[in-house]
Amino acid sequence: MNTPENSLLGKPVNYATSHDPALLFAIARAGNRAALQLGETLPFHGVDIWNAYELGWLDARGKPRVAMAEFRVPADSPNLIESKSFKLYLGSLAQHRVASSDALRALLSDDLSQAAGAPVSVVLTPVTTPSLPFEALPGELIDDLPISIEHYGPPHPGFLQHDAQVVVEESLVSHLLRSNCPVTGQPDWGSVQIAYRGPRIDRAGLLRYLVSFRQHSEFHEHCVERIFVDVLARCVPTQLSVYARYTRRGGLDINPWRSNRRGVDPGNPRLLRQ
Repeated sequence: MNTPENSLLGKPVNYATSHDPALLFAIARAGNRAALQLGETLPFHGVDIWNAYELGWLDARGKPRVAMAEFRVPADSPNLIESKSFKLYLGSLAQHRVASSDALRALLSDDLSQAAGAPVSVVLTPVTTPSLPFEALPGELIDDLPISIEHYGPPHPGFLQHDAQVVVEESLVSHLLRSNCPVTGQPDWGSVQIAYRGPRIDRAGLLRYLVSFRQHSEFHEHCVERIFVDVLARCVPTQLSVYARYTRRGGLDINPWRSNRRGVDPGNPRLLRQ
């Protein structure tokens, strides 16, 4: 059965010493989306952007090589890829000989696309590239609002309120998003941007809502889709994008983006905590 309980997730493992795509553990998105009462026609499109900082392999002469990598998994893929299995898979390449960077990129794309059930793009960046600059999510920070908070889970969409008399277009940002891995219980720390056009969202209520994920257990991708669905239902914006940038664990960070705007690319800004 393709469930976390029947996998190596959350269990001690020996790291593979040869390329092993079977390590990739795919989890169907359909179950979480059914819980959110989403049908086949989704209210969003998007992408899960992964950045890998611990990627190594052997070249054709057996000499170790290293690079950073960006992976983009489309949100309409049937499956997401569980992060620990992703790390184990990348680790299995450390002693694997590959003829060239292009051959490695093709291998990664093929393996990940097979697991996700849709094409996954791969970009390799040499570690000799000048340092990537730190950026900030555009928008107004709501973390310093002088409010009291007492609810830390489960997520409470009732906190979300809006003013139907005032229509705005703005981006609101918080660095206080925290949830927990549903397999290991480890905390996932992130920053989130809510970019929308529509009735003005009550900022205090939005902050309370985001903090209500603090003791919630759910995968990164599921949390972002829950936020999108709740904000869309409670605050009725005509345009909405939700972008979460999570801190890395085991050399990987995960950055899901969901939007009902077309022709927009979220970019891949590296935040200070990443």
